[in-house]
Amino acid sequence: MPRGRSIASHMRSLLALLVLMVPVAYAANDDSGAIVVEDPQYGEVLFYFYQEDYFPAIVRLLAAQSQQQLDDHAEQAELLLGGMYLSYGHHLEAAAIFERLLADNVSTEIRDRTWFFLAKIWYQRGYLDKSEQALSFVSGELPKNLQREALMLHAQILIDAGKYDSAVALLQNWKGKTEWASYAKFNIGVALVRSGRVAEAQTLLNDLGNLNPFNEELTSLRDKANLALGYALLQDGQPTAAKAPLQRVRLEGPFSNKALLGVGWADAEMDNYRRALVPWMELRGRNLLDPAVQESMLAIPYAMAKLDSISQAADHYLNAIEAFYEETNRLDRTIAHIESGKMFDEFLATDPLDSTGWYWQLEKLPEGPEARYLFHLLATHEFQEGLKNYRDLNYLYRNLDGWQGSIDVYGNMLETRKQAYKERLPRVEDALGRADLDGMVSQKLEFDSTLNNIEESHDWLALATRSEFEMWGEITGLESTPVLQSSIPEALEVRDKIQLLKGVLQWQLERDFKDRLWRIRRNLNDAGESLVATQRARRQIDESIRSEPVHFAELSDRVYGLGPRIEGTKMRVENALAQQRSFLQEIAVGELQAQKQRLDIYTVQARFALAAIYDVAATEGEALQ
Repeated sequence: MPRGRSIASHMRSLLALLVLMVPVAYAANDDSGAIVVEDPQYGEVLFYFYQEDYFPAIVRLLAAQSQQQLDDHAEQAELLLGGMYLSYGHHLEAAAIFERLLADNVSTEIRDRTWFFLAKIWYQRGYLDKSEQALSFVSGELPKNLQREALMLHAQILIDAGKYDSAVALLQNWKGKTEWASYAKFNIGVALVRSGRVAEAQTLLNDLGNLNPFNEELTSLRDKANLALGYALLQDGQPTAAKAPLQRVRLEGPFSNKALLGVGWADAEMDNYRRALVPWMELRGRNLLDPAVQESMLAIPYAMAKLDSISQAADHYLNAIEAFYEETNRLDRTIAHIESGKMFDEFLATDPLDSTGWYWQLEKLPEGPEARYLFHLLATHEFQEGLKNYRDLNYLYRNLDGWQGSIDVYGNMLETRKQAYKERLPRVEDALGRADLDGMVSQKLEFDSTLNNIEESHDWLALATRSEFEMWGEITGLESTPVLQSSIPEALEVRDKIQLLKGVLQWQLERDFKDRLWRIRRNLNDAGESLVATQRARRQIDESIRSEPVHFAELSDRVYGLGPRIEGTKMRVENALAQQRSFLQEIAVGELQAQKQRLDIYTVQARFALAAIYDVAATEGEALQ
């Protein structure tokens, strides 16, 4: 499969697909296809998710789920959680979520694509059986680009499982001239070589070795094909045929060292040791950590001995022994440094903890004696994943440490609230004791009854204002004045005026009676509603007074109970860190020990060869005497 398609790109593709499931769920009701966030907590999760900050997104999603705050996005949240679990390598938990939710709840297209991406993740993690099983769950037809990639993935699984004939049968009918077709040919060639069918593989690999690449990826594939073909022919006893593909490998590419070594051995197999020295001498000035360079340091004096340059051969063997000895000492120092555990702390100190999970990539190597070996260690998938896990565990420990420091803050906040409640409670209870709600209700009922009587009797005077009522009293008082009861013309005139004033006032009061009655009844209704709301608030206050101590007790248990839980989790994380550090040390030391063992073997071979040269030289000297 293309080397450029890293596991991080697989994860981004899968997570992007999971996010696309959200607008798909609303597409039937919304032509725009926009993501509609109903739960604010889910929006907060998406905020961190889209920034690729998955740890706080997971924490908030789990917290919202535990508090049942994602009712409108339950399934989408589960799918998103599964994808983010994958970003931390929790493939078992993620697979359980997908198997549960992808059965019937989403469209066939999305389900098939998700299983395809999961198959790629399983393959990257080394679970070939699970990867093949995930591919078997793809029931429909994938898009053409993904279909080609799925076929290639299946073939690669068969090759890795040693089922070469099945892989060849799967790929031999591949059609097209795409980039994937080139990888299909390469995989077929590899499968044929491993099954011993070198002649059949030669045609495919030779075609790839002569292709005209249009990007760096295909250029590297061309070099790999030439290298694979060259060594296959060498092992098949065809050194002459092996030279051509090996010489097509770029001199500055990642496979150039092994290609130069192979060209030299092809010439040596044809007894042309002088020509074999040309590529081997080129290798001598390259990085000694490369096994091809190390082997060339023995091949050079071997060729010189064959050319009867005994003195030069002895010098090169001595140089090789000295170089191997110095490199072995550096390996010993590096192994001791790794076993001390300091190297992994330097990894963390060099790179800030601004991202976690599969997306993290080491940008800068720590300085030190082990730096020259880290390139080889980081080239292994196992060490990279282990280092990411170690970094994530350290990130988790630092988060737990920060949370533990926040407990005191939450404790102070809780105690402040409890103290404020304790101080305000007597004032609230005193105010409640002075509030006669029952009396207010009775008074309101009395007002309703009085207003009903006024309405029934049409007592317009009862709704007069204070000034109008006083004016009515003055008029009636004047009306009953004894002086005005006389029959003199002046008294008669005054009585007529009093009657006129009284009639005007009465007419005004009767005119405004209905309007005033409606306004008063409206105010009484508003007062009744306010009384009902007040009674409801009173019940809520009473309930709060009864439940608040219980609520404070629950909060106290939660806040002060978090300390031991976090401390226990920190201890488990510390143990996991120690185990992961030991695991990484085992990988790193094992890799360096393998290099050291190879150097020891080369050193022994060089010493034996040097001794043989000395014996030959000594024998020839005696013969001459």
